[in-house]
Amino acid sequence: MDLVFPHTFVPWFRHVAPYIHAYRGKTFVVAIAGELIAGGKLDRFAQDLAILQAMGIKLVLVHGFRPQVSEQLRVKGHPARFSHGMRITDAVALDCAQEAAGQLRFEIEAAFSQGLPNTPMANAIVRVVSGNFLTARPVGIVDGVDFMHSGVVRRVDATAIRRAMDIGALVLLSPFGFSPTGEAFNLTMEDVATSTAVALQADKLLFMTEVPGIQEKPGDPESSIDTELSLAEAERMLASLPDPTQPTDTAFYLRHCVKACRGGVERSHILPFAVDGALLMEVFTHDGIGTMVVDEKLESLREATADDIGGILQLIEPFERDGTLVKRSRTEIERDIGHYTVIEHDGVIFGCAALYAFPETRTAELAALTVSPNVQGQGDGERILKRVEQRAKAMGLESIFVLTTRTMHWFIKRGFAQVDPEWLPEARKRKYNWDRRSQVLVKKL
Repeated sequence: MDLVFPHTFVPWFRHVAPYIHAYRGKTFVVAIAGELIAGGKLDRFAQDLAILQAMGIKLVLVHGFRPQVSEQLRVKGHPARFSHGMRITDAVALDCAQEAAGQLRFEIEAAFSQGLPNTPMANAIVRVVSGNFLTARPVGIVDGVDFMHSGVVRRVDATAIRRAMDIGALVLLSPFGFSPTGEAFNLTMEDVATSTAVALQADKLLFMTEVPGIQEKPGDPESSIDTELSLAEAERMLASLPDPTQPTDTAFYLRHCVKACRGGVERSHILPFAVDGALLMEVFTHDGIGTMVVDEKLESLREATADDIGGILQLIEPFERDGTLVKRSRTEIERDIGHYTVIEHDGVIFGCAALYAFPETRTAELAALTVSPNVQGQGDGERILKRVEQRAKAMGLESIFVLTTRTMHWFIKRGFAQVDPEWLPEARKRKYNWDRRSQVLVKKL
């Protein structure tokens, strides 16, 4: 049995708490590729969704069935045909899609019924509701290709879906729609999820996919994943990419994220289902694990306002307690709030610094530079430092200095040089604590 240590669990849970508060009552549309189910990951994923629902999040789950339909066709000896990134659905393929959808709905409902002890599903009651919530129309003939029974979403019955969510149900949508005359159409999971998210004006659209996210340099295997793209950045990237034909193509899911954000969905995500717990990591951690597309950047580097005082106090208090920072009272921070720069993400302050100018000597003190332990090592400290340097230059100053007892090497790596405390401006020298013996480091601008 694993032991839960208070010194790690309690800080972690407190870190997660703001997200729990923020997401209660919100609507998430979660779309899973059929490969997730084929890979045997459905049970663990259902447990993660049950956790989200237990926290008061309203859920719509859309499943794909690409590999399941292709397997049905293979068994029947019928070729699987695709064009323009979509399946060409003839009569045989339509029958296979209906069989696959029925089987997957059964498996998904079973996964949410496993109230096994010693699992996240223990004591969980997840009611799954599905139905004919989608009206569809045929894709038709595109570039001479007849897609036959393949369709696109015409309308989503958002009112009926909301009623189901309001009574605590998880709404399950299969990629099937019907015309007003009762004709069935095979849809894509991506189209259903995007259209549903827009119709509901969902707070999040999350694709659980075969890909780890969007690379900063698409096509470069060494490139890291871009954890956040503004809508404008995503649109520029899409314009430079070829039309996708495979789910692993960079533009395949990205185009749907862009469409959702254009349609009013606040945030769209591309996550790797291969990583256990990816959904929870994306929702409840600072930088998540995949790529998020947002209309505006959630991370903001800006000058502080009075509304930030509480967040700054909470951020710096642990560092004051262990002696890394000199203690500052709330009154002092309120008085000096105009000197502070903060970096926030999703409304939470993760870093700050203050700049106190000494115009007579054309220098300024950089004070209280702090980054939350939850995000250290991700460059936030350097971003704050650069912003403070820009503020100092705009004031016509020639240098900035810092007093530190523990982070000397961090500053030296960023262009600071050690000087004798006698270098300090007279006004600051009078306040220098000789008992603390802080090192004085200066950087020319």
